[in-house]
Amino acid sequence: MVTLTRAADFSASLRYWRPELSEAENRALFGRHASQHGHNYRLEVSVRGEPDPVTGMVMDLKDLKAVIEREVMARFDHRDLNRDTPWFEKEPPTPERFALVIFDLLQAALGELLCGVRLRQDEDLWVDVEAEARS
Repeated sequence: MVTLTRAADFSASLRYWRPELSEAENRALFGRHASQHGHNYRLEVSVRGEPDPVTGMVMDLKDLKAVIEREVMARFDHRDLNRDTPWFEKEPPTPERFALVIFDLLQAALGELLCGVRLRQDEDLWVDVEAEARS
């Protein structure tokens, strides 16, 4: 088995906010993250399989790039995660939740080839979602 990883960078704005709570409750719960802010994310998508005997590839890199573009970049790059996407209208877009949403979108497109995603929110903060743990 071989694991192949492709990375993509994108930016999004967000705030941690629960609509059923008051502004004071949100600020007490989420602190400075209750205010609108943004992140420059780095997404790493890993697929696993046996290399094709003819091409030597687990998956053609241009095909993997196209899936990432369609499933992640088109939905989230330069978007307000709370206002522009349906996933975070009622739930705060924590890095954990965001990574799970991205994993589910990519798994629907890549199936069993997907072995995991790593979403880096900052240089010193990232979330890993692995297929084995998600099954």
